[in-house]
Amino acid sequence: MTERDFAIEVVTKLQAAGFAALFAGGCVRDELLGLAPADHDIATSATPDDVKKLFRRCHSFGASFGVVEVLGPRDDDGEWLKVQVATFRSDGTYSDGRRPDSVTFSSPEEDAARRDFTINGLFLDPVAHRVYDFVGGQADLRAKVLRAIGDPVARFTEDKLRVLRAARMAARFELAVDPATQAAATAMAGEIKAVSAERIAEELRKILTNPHRVRGLNLLTEFGLIPHILPELTDDDVHDSIRVVARLPEPLAPSFPLVFAAMLIGLTGKEAGIICRRLRLSNEELERVVWLVAHCESLNNAPTMRNSALFPILVQPGIGELLALHEAVAVASGDELIAVAFCVNLLRTKSADELNPKPLLTGDDLQTLGLSPGPLFKKLLDAVRTAQLDGEIVDRAEAVALVRKISGAGV
Repeated sequence: MTERDFAIEVVTKLQAAGFAALFAGGCVRDELLGLAPADHDIATSATPDDVKKLFRRCHSFGASFGVVEVLGPRDDDGEWLKVQVATFRSDGTYSDGRRPDSVTFSSPEEDAARRDFTINGLFLDPVAHRVYDFVGGQADLRAKVLRAIGDPVARFTEDKLRVLRAARMAARFELAVDPATQAAATAMAGEIKAVSAERIAEELRKILTNPHRVRGLNLLTEFGLIPHILPELTDDDVHDSIRVVARLPEPLAPSFPLVFAAMLIGLTGKEAGIICRRLRLSNEELERVVWLVAHCESLNNAPTMRNSALFPILVQPGIGELLALHEAVAVASGDELIAVAFCVNLLRTKSADELNPKPLLTGDDLQTLGLSPGPLFKKLLDAVRTAQLDGEIVDRAEAVALVRKISGAGV
């Protein structure tokens, strides 16, 4: 059973109990566009208590807003199927610019009117195969226009993140932005500061990992959002970054750390780290972005670099993304791809053991030679490793001789 199949079962059971029940929002939009919805939300005249009486397995995490999650059987991959069922509602004021202070259960027409954009305000009866459109969403889909429902200033005032979502939606679905909607988004760009870092970061992930990421970034620029999201970037930085993002190799571009690093190439690794922490990125994302930004020029002279400088970079887990970043920067700048080609050839022709051979000596070996642990250990081990990678020493005996020479301790 698929999620859609289960969602239809839920709709059918609600309708059989005498309630109105419809697919709502993004899943309707996606189906009308011939796309596979990521999930299926249901809007209904049933209250949360009604839903919980009809379905044995429920989670009431959003019951105060009329939302109940109904759990179903496992799908073909062994994952539990689930759909969110929300009572038709009207929203009260949004004092925090994020969530309504109160909700009132209402009608489908009023429920549609509270949503953000017309293309997201559609309903579908999957049993009767009938679309309910109270906001002109179908016409805007056909005309390929993104339009806020009702007064765009009011919609963006309710939830400030909608300004950022407008750029993402228009880019993802290749829509022109309604002039009044764009004017309101531009006028309210500074309000994005009221939105939590996590919500902003999630929208950025969706924009930067979409094939239409360049259009999304251009819209962020047109709306005036970049200075409020990434104030560290100058206008020239943004212009250069978008040129680099546009030239990322498509097979790798969906990686958020790679594309975000391309946005930050004019900065230092330290500055990139400050931004990542401010946006509350995961530790894994932060580490990869910082590494990519810090090394975005490290392979420029790869053909003439010593092995001891080059090989430790080539064996890092993010080397594929770093090469993609180097390639994009080179193409954007009109430079040749000699360094990238050189590194790719090394990775193809040399084994992992050649690029990252087992160390000739360890700390334990140094103690066996009579040396005491301390700051000298790192100096000695680094010197041995450098000489090993550069081919100046090839075995343990030569490594010991080098240690004796450097330490001067008579070991």
